[in-house]
Amino acid sequence: MSSPPALFNEALLLLGGAVVAAPLFKRLGLGTVLGYIAAGVVIGPVSRLINGGEEILSVAELGVVLLLFIIGLELKPARLWQMRKDIFGLGSSQVLLSGAVLSGIAYLCGLLSWQGSVIAGFGLALSSTAFAVQILEDRSDINTAYGQRAFSILLFQDLAIVPLLALTAFLAPGAEAATSFSWQGLGMSVGSVLGLLLIGKYLLNPLFQIIGRTGAREAMIAAALFVVMGAATLMEVAGFSMAMGAFLAGVMLAESSFRHELEADIEPFRGILLGLFFMAVGLSLRLDVVMANWLVIALAVPVVMAAKVVVVLGLCRLSGSSKGEALKQAFLLAQGGEFGFVLFTTATAAGLFDAATASLLIAIVTITMALTPVVSILPRYLAPAEEREELDEDFEGAQGAEVFMIGFSRFGQIVAQILLAGGRSVTVIDQSADRIRQASRFGFRIYFGDGTRKDVLEAAGIAKARIIAVCTNHKDITDRIVDIVQAEYPEARIYARSYDRVHTLSLRSKGVEYEVRETIESALLFGRKTLEGLGMDEADATAIADDIRKRDEARLQLQAVDGIAAGRELMLSQPMQPEPLIKPRKEAAE
Repeated sequence: MSSPPALFNEALLLLGGAVVAAPLFKRLGLGTVLGYIAAGVVIGPVSRLINGGEEILSVAELGVVLLLFIIGLELKPARLWQMRKDIFGLGSSQVLLSGAVLSGIAYLCGLLSWQGSVIAGFGLALSSTAFAVQILEDRSDINTAYGQRAFSILLFQDLAIVPLLALTAFLAPGAEAATSFSWQGLGMSVGSVLGLLLIGKYLLNPLFQIIGRTGAREAMIAAALFVVMGAATLMEVAGFSMAMGAFLAGVMLAESSFRHELEADIEPFRGILLGLFFMAVGLSLRLDVVMANWLVIALAVPVVMAAKVVVVLGLCRLSGSSKGEALKQAFLLAQGGEFGFVLFTTATAAGLFDAATASLLIAIVTITMALTPVVSILPRYLAPAEEREELDEDFEGAQGAEVFMIGFSRFGQIVAQILLAGGRSVTVIDQSADRIRQASRFGFRIYFGDGTRKDVLEAAGIAKARIIAVCTNHKDITDRIVDIVQAEYPEARIYARSYDRVHTLSLRSKGVEYEVRETIESALLFGRKTLEGLGMDEADATAIADDIRKRDEARLQLQAVDGIAAGRELMLSQPMQPEPLIKPRKEAAE
């Protein structure tokens, strides 16, 4: 019997390590990130069951790419514009000051030339988007004031990698052609960003509308991955990070009706690959470099993290953050970043420092990453007790609506108009691409999504709604949605559209708070108006309609107990003797 391929064995080891380490560290209060890193260290450098952590890291970086895409989906362009001061003001100040301080420390220690010190210092000034954002999400702090400011700084750092790579080429020995290369790279970068913005504005929505009409979910998933990876590749070719390209693609789709469906489709890939990225960081740790330079690393790691904490803390305080918020941002961004790996490798190739120095810097960055989940807990003990930040209630897009409506056919459209006229916020999801496009022409804002999928419901913000309105026009779909909502959100208030009398009884047996048959009120109104058309007084006709409504409700209550045949005596009917429309030619046989 042949043995399994090496790739299969490595995948099995990584999945097994994740299954054991992530829940264990989560239970210990240390977070899943540190668990993934620990698993990677044990599997790789310690037990040497897997070699080549760098190769795995290059693949696992797709997790960071998908993470930035999902974050982009949650940030509308208008919201991004509101953050511009933090991005370009606070972000640029952090990179410049942290880079200058760390470059000065490296040069004064006599470890590198001034050119190498500059690149090392600015490389260490960058923080890890993957680690910081994952910690924010684990703590549900991504939408807090300090979380948004920290993300703004990270976003500028992703932008800064382009000029830093150009600076590396400029400082390299024999860099006469660096200036012309920089201008060429700048033109390509600007053109790529503009091209991506145009594609996002004019092509992505029509693309997803076409695929959505087919009903092929696997095609929608493939299209989402294609868009993310295509945007990431375009930005990488232009000199930006892949994560920046994915983020811009997400922002372009933030106002799309397909936003929540895309988020739900991408999320499983993002979770697996991001966990693999953290494990790959542990796998790539070179213990031989650590052991050979343990004293330098033992001194450098706290110095780097302390310098970044001081700079970020001071900048945040100057920009108006409270002490508690500033501490949280400072300790969250104290680590080195994955883009430092790229910068150090490029600097080695350019001859600014040797491979041993690059390995030492990468080891320092890796250890600061590993310490981040622990270090980021410190503000809990350092911040004033009275400072307890609440979640920012400025929810983007669908998040935070009072009514969560599933289904936007004829019934749902009328209900939505009444709710909006009453000043209530409504999130609407529907699976018909045509209906979404038609509704947008009349000013309705609805989202594309399958209401029978739990992940779509969660992504669209169902947990924050006060009432769940199930307005689908198929009773089996309505029943599936009701079952999912009741299983996952037992306290949810469900208002449902029922198909017929039997469906009404079924929904009542499930315990929904309110249900109404889709034709009952229109039929009562039609009958009342018909009586008025025959000359009956409006008050009398209304009284008859009200009496029929009461009798119908009484019948339903009896039928819920005794079966569908109960309550016949409550029905008003006129006995009729059936007669043929055409008189028969002869009497029927006895």
